[in-house]
Amino acid sequence: MVKPIRAHTRFERARIIGARALQIGMGAPIFAKEDDLREAFKFELISLYGLEEANFQFVLDPLKIAMYEYDNDLIPIDTDPHV
Repeated sequence: MVKPIRAHTRFERARIIGARALQIGMGAPIFAKEDDLREAFKFELISLYGLEEANFQFVLDPLKIAMYEYDNDLIPIDTDPHV
């Protein structure tokens, strides 16, 4: 959705991911597709639920979802470079 204007500092990255994880934790819609999340966290889901259940379970950690969204430029949040 939103490509950053410039590369974020580690502090800006942490702030954006933290804010997005809080939004997800409070029930905001997720911008990543469910199938993409299952594929990205496939090994973790298999280790938690087993091979059969991994296809039906979902990633529940808001921080992991927010990090996935940040890495794939799906978060509609950016910093203001003029401040």
